[in-house]
Amino acid sequence: MEIQTTDFKRCTVIKTSGRIDGSNAPQLSQALKTILASGVKNIVFDMSDVVFMASAGWWVLIDTQKACKPAGELVLAKIDQGIKDSLNLVGMGSYFTTFEDVTSAVGNF
Repeated sequence: MEIQTTDFKRCTVIKTSGRIDGSNAPQLSQALKTILASGVKNIVFDMSDVVFMASAGWWVLIDTQKACKPAGELVLAKIDQGIKDSLNLVGMGSYFTTFEDVTSAVGNF
């Protein structure tokens, strides 16, 4: 799994692609923990190239959201409609703030 991060003045954008499942969720978790350890509490997860999200991936994002609060927030950008539908189906749609594009997500901070 290749993970890219881009630092901005008020947040960091993290991006990966493909499937996020039990085999690679620990890598995503470590990348997010590294961002948090640097003192950044506002994170944008660019999901434009993510095609599948297993529960292991969602747990990583939930744990990261908890670590960001109350000083900051993890927001999601450019979520595939199928992934968004499954998130809403399990009742987690309101747990994350979502944006249609990365620019709006970064501008939120």
